[in-house]
Amino acid sequence: MKKPLAEFIGTFTLVLFGCGAAVIAGGDIGLTGISFAFGLALIGMAYGIGSVSGCHINPAVTLGVVASGRMSIADAVPYMIAQVAGSIAGALVLMIIATGKADYTVAANGLGQNGWGAGYLGEYTMAAAFVFEVVATFLFLVFILGAIGAGAPSAKAGLAIGLALVVIHLVGINVTGVSVNPARSIGPALFAGGTAIAQLWLFIVAPIIGAVAAGLLFKSGLLDAE
Repeated sequence: MKKPLAEFIGTFTLVLFGCGAAVIAGGDIGLTGISFAFGLALIGMAYGIGSVSGCHINPAVTLGVVASGRMSIADAVPYMIAQVAGSIAGALVLMIIATGKADYTVAANGLGQNGWGAGYLGEYTMAAAFVFEVVATFLFLVFILGAIGAGAPSAKAGLAIGLALVVIHLVGINVTGVSVNPARSIGPALFAGGTAIAQLWLFIVAPIIGAVAAGLLFKSGLLDAE
């Protein structure tokens, strides 16, 4: 149970602090601050739980690792269940905290959920959102699988991966709010409801496509140093 518990705590932290930065402090810290909140949360957890579970805290990452041949699907299932549960718990705690402010409502202020189209941030199209999530997740997995591969300076992997997530958010927040992580999307969407639920499929399908593609590329040996 150590590894699933670590994944639960890690994903809980990512959602609480990443989405929390957007919901509670977004007006003060802006897009850049939100981007760093997600990246720094990942960096912290990488060093906090990385030695226990590898700190995937993302079902797409777990599936990418499976596709690369570095993990079995049997080992991956408990990870993914724990990640989704951690996201739901993180979103619930965030909602409880946010509703402590008199003028906050989930309907009006959101819960850091992902989306696209009219009324959502930059109002990008579904096609743009899908392409961004596939490509960004693919590149994120290239960062991750390369950083934890043979010959890479493992002590710095958490820092490199966290900064990669910052860059992805700097580019993509206005497009989709940035998922690249089905679990991160599921928790807030469940409580936000409505459009967030209707659009959730994209933030599950697109990251999985991108992650598995990167994993298969490493498995082919074209990028893997092993």
